[in-house]
Amino acid sequence: MKISMINTIILLILLLFICAAIIYLQVYLCKKENKYLGLILPVISLIFALANVAGIAAFDSFSQVENYMALFIAFLVANIPTIILVFIYLGIREKKNMKKELDKMNIKDL
Repeated sequence: MKISMINTIILLILLLFICAAIIYLQVYLCKKENKYLGLILPVISLIFALANVAGIAAFDSFSQVENYMALFIAFLVANIPTIILVFIYLGIREKKNMKKELDKMNIKDL
């Protein structure tokens, strides 16, 4: 029993570390000068979400309405990381654009 609890705790710590590393990488890529670098991780996450939905679509054990609802809910749930990564991208790019415009205004003031 204790071994199972220890394995679960280690797995949760590892999962938190992986999530933190992905968020750090997203922030790092967004701060780069090339604006497309920050879109790499959201696109990869979207591809995984689409693969998830395609895997669910392969099972046709539900009625048609239940199947569409299952696909829709799976698509929404699988895209939660994509949405988070896009919000990080938009927030950092907006801050970067504001700083760039402030620098332009300061140069014009001189």
